Amino acid sequence: MPTVRDVLTILQQITPESLAEEWDNVGLLVGDPHQHVQRVLLALDPTSSLIDQAAAEHYDLVVTHHPVIFRPLKTIRTDTPTGRFIATAARHRISVIACHTNLDSIQGGVSDHLAQSLDLADTRPLVPSRRGCDLDCGLGRIGTLPAPVTADVFLDRIRQACSPPWVLEAGTRPERVTVAAVCGGSCSDLAEIAHAQGADVFVTAEVKHAVARWAADAGLWLLDAGHFATEQPAMRAFRDMLRRQTAARSWNLAIDAAVQQPPLNLA
Repeated sequence: MPTVRDVLTILQQITPESLAEEWDNVGLLVGDPHQHVQRVLLALDPTSSLIDQAAAEHYDLVVTHHPVIFRPLKTIRTDTPTGRFIATAARHRISVIACHTNLDSIQGGVSDHLAQSLDLADTRPLVPSRRGCDLDCGLGRIGTLPAPVTADVFLDRIRQACSPPWVLEAGTRPERVTVAAVCGGSCSDLAEIAHAQGADVFVTAEVKHAVARWAADAGLWLLDAGHFATEQPAMRAFRDMLRRQTAARSWNLAIDAAVQQPPLNLA
């Protein structure tokens, strides 16, 4: 029976921790590396409902995209969401791993999956990794569409790919979209990089007011499709990658992706 350390070894191959940004917190955050694992639950967010599901359905390991421990903790109080999550995990002997910006950076990761869903070809990272990745790793993706499309058609593709609860826009819609840049999650700080690399449109989330103003003046069509919506679809792809790797080792692991809903919706 594989252990948490064995699963970490696979994750290190799929999503090397060296690809994580310096400010990030990834890897084993809660639990025992020697613990045996039979059931793994993947999710985007480390929520109270997620750890309750993991405990009720007897999962040994939870792997989330967003880290349950992001900033240093001075206390673990069970009357707070983070403290309750950690305490519940420890009580039920559930180990917790985070794959955050390392999952963002890999081929087949968050932004790469979003680019593929929008039919982008010849993609490359917006910000290539400087950490010795043999493949095209890095934050965001930019690529070309097989044939130019109208802005309305491109918006339809986003809705089909992400099912976003909203799409906010800044800047002027181009007559045709040929080159598109994407970065799942909160990446509006990369807007100038996308523009400098010739993107007609940049799809991301949590766009800052100043960035939206800049995009309108710079002539970049900037789309905010929501943090959850631009990242959640990649979790199923991540589950499939992990399933293939464990099957190749003949491990009898149940690996599931949790069903989560966006925390923000239109009122």
